[in-house]
Order: sequence, then C-alpha cells, then structure tokens
Amino acid sequence: MTVLAVPLMQRARGEGRISTQLQDGRTRLATLYQEGCAKIRLPNTHDLSLQAVLINTAGGLTGGDRIDWRAEAAPGTRMVLTTQACERVYRSTGDDARVATRLIVGAGAQLDWLPQETILFENSRLDRTLDVDLAGDARFCAVEAILLGREAMGEDARTALLRDNWRIRRNGRLIHAEATRLSADPLERDGLSLLDGALAFATVLYVGDDAARKLEPVRAMLAGRSGASLQGERLVVRAIAESGLALRRIIGPIVAALSGAGALPRLWHL
Repeated sequence: MTVLAVPLMQRARGEGRISTQLQDGRTRLATLYQEGCAKIRLPNTHDLSLQAVLINTAGGLTGGDRIDWRAEAAPGTRMVLTTQACERVYRSTGDDARVATRLIVGAGAQLDWLPQETILFENSRLDRTLDVDLAGDARFCAVEAILLGREAMGEDARTALLRDNWRIRRNGRLIHAEATRLSADPLERDGLSLLDGALAFATVLYVGDDAARKLEPVRAMLAGRSGASLQGERLVVRAIAESGLALRRIIGPIVAALSGAGALPRLWHL
C-alpha cells in the first residue's frame, strides 16, 4: 500500500532587531539586523528621535508563520516603532500565527510602540506577545488595535481566534500584565460588558512618572465608547468602535498626545 505524504506548507519566518545610541544629542542607529520576511526601514524625521518602520514582506500572516521583533533604546534616546500598513492575519488550517516582540528601554529613554491596526480574517488564529523591560526612569507608550474583518466587505470575523499577552517590567519588577483572549464564543462578541457587537477595539498604554499629569488631558479627548484609568505610573485607555475608521478617530489624538514626539508617525496618515 502506498502512503501519500502530507505536503509541508510553506510558512513565513522573520526576525528583526534594532538598537540605538545617543550621538551629538540625537538618537542614532547602533545595530540593525533583519532576516526572512522581517524588514526594517528608517525614514528621515525632523525631530531628535529615530523612527523605524517594521515590514512583513510576506504580505500578511497565516497559521504556522512566526515573526520576532526586538528593539533596544539606549539611555537618553528616543525611538518610535511603527508598521508600514495594517497587518493582516488570514485563515489558518490549524496552527497559530505567532508574533513575539521584545523591547528594552534604557535610563532616561522613551520608546513608542505604535503599530497600525491588525486585521483578523475569518478562521484566523493569532498568538502574540509583548515583553518590555524599562529602566528606572524610562518612559513607554504602546497601542494595539484589532479590526474584526473588513468593514467594506461586510465581514465580522466571527471565527477568528486571538491571544495577546503583555508583560511590562520596571527594573525587573512586573508592573503591568494583561491577557486578551478572543474566541468564537458569541457571548464575547455580543456581551454588553465585552465587545457589545463592536468590530474594532484597542488598548493604549502609557508608563511614565508623568502619567498622572496626562490623565485629565487624555480624558478630555475621549470619544465614543472609550475610557481611561490611572494606577501609579500606568495610564491605560480602552476603546471599542463599530469600524476601524471610528476607532482610529478615537485613539489617534490620544496616541499622539502620549507619544514622545507628540504626533503620530507619518505612515498613520497615508
């Protein structure tokens, strides 16, 4: 009897690493490494920070794909990390697409983690982690936004699965941990205390010794179904919306206000 071998599907693999150094009062590139489908580009900026654009040349993620990002902001530097476009997570045949991000922020430095939205398609599976190590007086701003399907196509990605785990440490001590889990359970999608039928949601996090001073200005910018809370040096904003455009209108001004540059990356406006 002839046994037919199951063909191995081609899967994307990528690894990108970047670090900075302080030189003549400006943040300069120290090291850059890219492998596989993970690419990093460095556009010119008009401020003292270094902006890096993370690109997945595979054109999206599907089950079995793996991308690892690592960035280190040296003491006193300013780094902004964003993406070229929305990341798309396509249908999986069973395995998870995995994205792992590790960020290190030195003394007196600020790092802004500002990727554009992630779009989940029907039957997609995404397992994502964000691990951040902050020095004693480092500042950090992060946003992660999820869109459930493509609004223009009438999609709602009811079968999409998501696991998203964040761990933020200050001098090695855990100061913020959260885990987002989205399954195909209709209660999660329609429950009044959960998504309440929304097709887009986001979390914005700011960590810094000036977080308390930013709370009221951020609350003044809240719109739609969104809210902000403060605990110690952590300012957290949650928002849900009926569409990706509505969500961006809510979080865009807030992300700009909390970022080190005081503005969104240029690619957010294209």
